[in-house]
Amino acid sequence: MTAQGVPLRRRVLVVIVSVTALAVALFLVPLAVAVSLLFHDQTVAALQRDAAWVAAAVPDEPQPQLKLPTGLPGDLAIGGYDMAGARLFGDGPAHSRLAVASKDGRVHDTVEGGFLAVSAPVPSDEGTAMVIRVATPNSQVEERVHEAWLLLGGLALLVIALAAGAAVRQSARLAAPLERLTAAAQALGGGDFSVRASPSGLREADQAGQALESTARRLGAVLSRERAFSADVSHQLRTGLTGLLLGLESALSRPGADLVPAVRAALARGERLQEVIDDLVRLSRDSRVPAEHLDVSALMEEVRQEWHGPLAEHGRRLTITVEPELPPATAQPAAVRQILRVLIDNAVRHGRGEVAVTVSDVGPGLAIEVGDHGTGVAEGVDPFVRSSGDSHGIGLALARSLAEAEGGRLVLSRARPPLFSLLLPGHDT
Repeated sequence: MTAQGVPLRRRVLVVIVSVTALAVALFLVPLAVAVSLLFHDQTVAALQRDAAWVAAAVPDEPQPQLKLPTGLPGDLAIGGYDMAGARLFGDGPAHSRLAVASKDGRVHDTVEGGFLAVSAPVPSDEGTAMVIRVATPNSQVEERVHEAWLLLGGLALLVIALAAGAAVRQSARLAAPLERLTAAAQALGGGDFSVRASPSGLREADQAGQALESTARRLGAVLSRERAFSADVSHQLRTGLTGLLLGLESALSRPGADLVPAVRAALARGERLQEVIDDLVRLSRDSRVPAEHLDVSALMEEVRQEWHGPLAEHGRRLTITVEPELPPATAQPAAVRQILRVLIDNAVRHGRGEVAVTVSDVGPGLAIEVGDHGTGVAEGVDPFVRSSGDSHGIGLALARSLAEAEGGRLVLSRARPPLFSLLLPGHDT
């Protein structure tokens, strides 16, 4: 099933650009209003200065020809008005409401007839004699405001573009590790346990990658052990089943033979095979029971009952020696039982003479040793390595894996005559 939802790259891009655009709007809209008021106030202040300058130069009595002060801007419309708002001289509308408002003796400004105008009263001994009106085209002020707004708009677009670029880069930086983790997880699901997570610089993504890599290693190791365990177990079961079938075939091949002993032997072997199957199935499960205190005496009695007869049939002895006051050891009895079966079966099949089982104290734990008087292991040969031409190595490999699973060790203490030692941890370790 394909996952639904917005890709992380797009989501990060949209969020960052949206937040940036909102922040720019919240900043630039008040700034645009402030710029408009600033240009208006600057123009009004300049007009008030010019109007006061002209008012100071105008005589109390109106004259047809007014000599204006030099240095005034050329685009100004300057006119004189009486208290009724009628134009007396200069430029401007024939009647000005702004001039009427200035009869209170104060300076006023407004937009009148498309011009931003300022009026300044001309004082005299008898009060206000006339009003000087100075105006400039309001379109010039609006043009300056619009230019400033365009500049602010361009700046806003530049900021948003830079934010979009940063968003693309950041979204790629955030999404790339997740995309690599997705690919690694898919590869792991496909059976590739060699996945490795490359560092990204993001702590959370790196932690997830390390967890995935660790999981892949554990799964690979578990699968390898499971495969090896399955191969070893199948060999162990086939060995027991082959012995059972050979016994039945041998009895059937003898005319007039009493089949009762053969059937009883087959039943005994079948029961032992069933016990082997139960033990191995229990040991192969993931949810294994915790290790328990090992009852050495009961275990050695099982060994005596199982192997005394087969060895006696070949004229060989089974000797079991248990030292007194052994330290307590922890292990699953099923695992130890199967290990001893492998060791004693090898001694029966490949060894000679007496088979000795010794349980002794080795400090923090105990050792169970199995030896015989056979030729032993050739020099330079590892008996625990599986070999196509040496079938007993398969069983020893299984026994070693079971010992390691219990926290112990299975070693070859002596090559000739052979002596194998199973070392089990103590109760307090």
